[in-house]
Amino acid sequence: MTKNLYISALLDVYGNFLNEKAKTLTEYYYNEDLSLAEIAENEGITRQGVRDQIKRAEAQLLSLEEKCGYCKKFSLLKELSAKYAGGDLQAITDILNIINDL
Repeated sequence: MTKNLYISALLDVYGNFLNEKAKTLTEYYYNEDLSLAEIAENEGITRQGVRDQIKRAEAQLLSLEEKCGYCKKFSLLKELSAKYAGGDLQAITDILNIINDL
């Protein structure tokens, strides 16, 4: 998964743990594909201020994923589901193990 898509996925899962400003700026950057300059102009802050907020938000999101691992588990569940659909019966046991660990 590319970094942009990965951060966007982390935002979906952990975005509510960010402060409102950081969440909004990060969503503008990753989900709406606005440039730092565009966000700065729209929000009335400096480009550097936008960049700093986004970098802090990224660090928080990555830290939460490292601690909780929900995005990783979701991706693994998708892979195992495809294996199960393809006839791999062991995959269902692995799926149940992941669910039980949640």
